[in-house]
Amino acid sequence: MNTKSKKRYTFTLCMLLIVAAIVGCSNSGNKVEPTNTTNGNTAGGNEENPYKEKYDPAVSISTAWGVDPALTFREGETIDNNVATKWALETLGIKVESLWSVTDTNGAFATKMRLAMSSGQQMPDVVMINDKLLAQDLIDSGMFQDAGALFDKYAGEKWKTAMNLDSSVWNSYINDGKRMGIPLLDYAYNSDYLLWIRQDWLDKLNMKAPTTIAELETVMEAFKNNNPQGLAPDKVVPLSVGFKTSMSTWMGDPSWVFGAYGTLPTQWNVAEDGTLEYGSTNPGMKQGLIKLKEWRDKGYIPKEAALWDENKTSEPAVAGTAGIIPGPYWMSGWPLLDTAKNVEGAVWKPYAIPTGEDGTAMRHGTHFVNGVILINKNMKNPEAFFTYENYLFDNLADPQEGSPFENGVFEGYDYALDANGNPLYLDDVPGGAITAPLRYFIVRDGARIPDAQFKALLNLAEGNEAKTYREKEVVAQYGPATALAATVIMEQEDISKKDMFVGPATKTMKSRMDYLKKIEAQTFNEIIYGAKPAEAFDEFVKSWKSSGGDDITKEVNEWYSNVAK
Repeated sequence: MNTKSKKRYTFTLCMLLIVAAIVGCSNSGNKVEPTNTTNGNTAGGNEENPYKEKYDPAVSISTAWGVDPALTFREGETIDNNVATKWALETLGIKVESLWSVTDTNGAFATKMRLAMSSGQQMPDVVMINDKLLAQDLIDSGMFQDAGALFDKYAGEKWKTAMNLDSSVWNSYINDGKRMGIPLLDYAYNSDYLLWIRQDWLDKLNMKAPTTIAELETVMEAFKNNNPQGLAPDKVVPLSVGFKTSMSTWMGDPSWVFGAYGTLPTQWNVAEDGTLEYGSTNPGMKQGLIKLKEWRDKGYIPKEAALWDENKTSEPAVAGTAGIIPGPYWMSGWPLLDTAKNVEGAVWKPYAIPTGEDGTAMRHGTHFVNGVILINKNMKNPEAFFTYENYLFDNLADPQEGSPFENGVFEGYDYALDANGNPLYLDDVPGGAITAPLRYFIVRDGARIPDAQFKALLNLAEGNEAKTYREKEVVAQYGPATALAATVIMEQEDISKKDMFVGPATKTMKSRMDYLKKIEAQTFNEIIYGAKPAEAFDEFVKSWKSSGGDDITKEVNEWYSNVAK
């Protein structure tokens, strides 16, 4: 798990314990027993559909686990045998069998899976993969089947509706026209960013939030040289960004600067002729690099920005010495909620991405996918997996009043009920709370509908009372300005541009992309730091094209022309 995931995961786990404290309703312990019925359609002719809402006798689904080292269990339970496996058997008549599990540190799960594949070991019926290279290797092995055909036949309406929010989610796993994996859906806009600005600084300076790059420069100048907090100019970071990891990151991201000039770096964008181009080679990059050099020379961005990763950019923001930081809508809760602990009266407010002189703005968009589900071609009862996941989409993904999950995931784990049916949390849960039972399901986090969180946030932003579980969850899980941030994101929905190439690495990518990324980062840093003139960008583009970039572009567009049909 990367640093971002650990930070958000830890925060989410802590906040999840607070969520149901807001919910006043009780349930009966998540024990809803569907009857043995068919899915409503026959498999063909008069043949009975094998799909059941509950199986009797029970059927088995085997899987393999990469266990997060932070995951906890009740005494006597493991990932192989726990409350979720018991729930599946009692509620759905599905026995979850674990072929093996491994604590997933340093890529241990991918290593173990590749070893199992190459040595001819039994492969799981269903496996969840969030490593794109591993997923492609497993698909190429021929051991897994056309999951799209099964999805069309057995997936429930809620699951299909969620998938249809962006039909391109399938593109990563299409081989020879077949959808070989089911995309693991995640929440929308999680990595779409805006500008978080110290509102208390703006107020004291009697300034309005910037809407253009030129206005942003005026604000940064005032933050630095007329700091309302009384900080010396050399102690202020007007705009906290870093590009050690990439020019397109999840916090402290500088890629929107290039967006003002018509491109986004390190991703494949749609060019004027409808083909895909690598954004880092677009002429707009040169103007953006010149701008970042100006800002570094003036002290608007950190002098060490090339050495700062995402978490480093948050440090001055939390310490109260930064005036602006780019980041996603959820930053109001973490890490910016801590700024007020260090600086009394500190207030962050979300604002739109500023535009260039001609009104252009672009930001990196978030794909709705966070992995893939593969189904073994030899699985005896593949429809049983859909019984399992359909139930979670119907009841857990966006639980309404009366849902078996309206108070939390499992009673006695992330919540308990007192004698009056009121939920108890943290130290009040007998035996101590288990903070992440969602991770016990075959599919990580159970089931997610991409737009569920944003619908809840936008409803709250209109001043409506939190009524549904999801609405109450986001109230507890995120900071006070999160609902407002969601409206800011949606006001600029049209500037959100996703990386259009999501296919497997092409032949030339495998042999040349590491080198091309190296010369890209080196050239961009040298221009920003003044070691080379801006014209070095033109030489970089020539070298990129002749050193494999042209071949990669051709291969990417061959892929794109096939999936875009």
